[in-house]
Amino acid sequence: MARSPDVDVAGSSGIDDADTLHILSEQGELGSTLTARVGGEVVDFSPYVRADDTEHLRSLYRDMYLIRRFDQESTALQRQGQLALWVPLTGQEGAQIGSGRALQPQDYAFPTYREHGVALTRGVEPADLLRLFRGVTNGGWDPREHNFHLYTLVLAAQCLHAVGYAMGLQRDQLAEPSLPPAASIAYFGDGASSEGDVHESMVFAASFKAPVVFFCQNNQWAISVPSTVQTRVPLAQRAAGYGFPGIRVDGNDVVAVEAVTRWALEHARSGRGPVLIEAYTYRMSAHTTADDPTKYRLSEDERQWRTRDPLLRLETHLRSTGQADDAFFEGLDAQARTMTTGLREAVLSMPVPDLEDRFASVYAEPHPLVQEELAFFREYQAGFADDGQVS
Repeated sequence: MARSPDVDVAGSSGIDDADTLHILSEQGELGSTLTARVGGEVVDFSPYVRADDTEHLRSLYRDMYLIRRFDQESTALQRQGQLALWVPLTGQEGAQIGSGRALQPQDYAFPTYREHGVALTRGVEPADLLRLFRGVTNGGWDPREHNFHLYTLVLAAQCLHAVGYAMGLQRDQLAEPSLPPAASIAYFGDGASSEGDVHESMVFAASFKAPVVFFCQNNQWAISVPSTVQTRVPLAQRAAGYGFPGIRVDGNDVVAVEAVTRWALEHARSGRGPVLIEAYTYRMSAHTTADDPTKYRLSEDERQWRTRDPLLRLETHLRSTGQADDAFFEGLDAQARTMTTGLREAVLSMPVPDLEDRFASVYAEPHPLVQEELAFFREYQAGFADDGQVS
């Protein structure tokens, strides 16, 4: 029997906040919680829930499964020296696929460097994501083609970009009322919430009622700093200080995430201003492949969160309600094997990057400091020489 990759059996929920919206129980049953307090008011999210659409639920699971397999293969490629670095997303598939599937074509997403699941929902080819991490390009895809911006490695800078873009959307729609209403969405983590760029973005967004959704994936860790150090209150509550709604959603419940994001985007598009979503989830892997999470967190915590896996929750629901059988999961596994084989072939066919080229792309003209660093790099490389040959 096919099983979600790398998950354990279901357990109890770790989210005790009554204001946290969840729809699927940990046992995969549809819960009765379809309302949540947002800005002091109770909002009914039932019009935004698509829990009765079997094919839709299956497609949500398919996206989560494929992006996890993509993540696993990418991690393996980095460990084998084919990628310079990789940024895993395991555990955050529900937050990313749920929010990405809520976007309409005219909306524009501004990711960090971990939104591989959102990229999938926007039609970005998985191999194009890896071109950046192999070091053969500074981008990898055309943002205008997918309405999905290039990855932003400067922490929280994408929030400023998203607000500026949203303010541009306002002006475009004033100039051309026939344009379909659109919004931008800014993804960031709990660690980035401590950056000044996030604060400045929310100030501007509130002042101009910009059509933007701030989507915070609270995965509990800012590299090695726990979220309890980042904030003393749920991050969603910060929105009240800026004067717009904030809501916390169970980020491991893909159905709830999609519903909340659909509502928030509709709120923004309709001219009512920004929304902050805090998707409460957990990074079940390392921050990057250069990180060792065993140095700063307990294996027991990881084990507990694995019982809340977003794939397992939806799989349990699909099986228990008869909406998917072994044939579905086995077919999906075969599809994933084909995808990962093609992914590996695509990466191995990419050029082997020449690190010296990176020095030539810092400035348009030669720069003495960069030339000094290049000379140091060449000297370092020469230290590996064997009989005059650089290994």
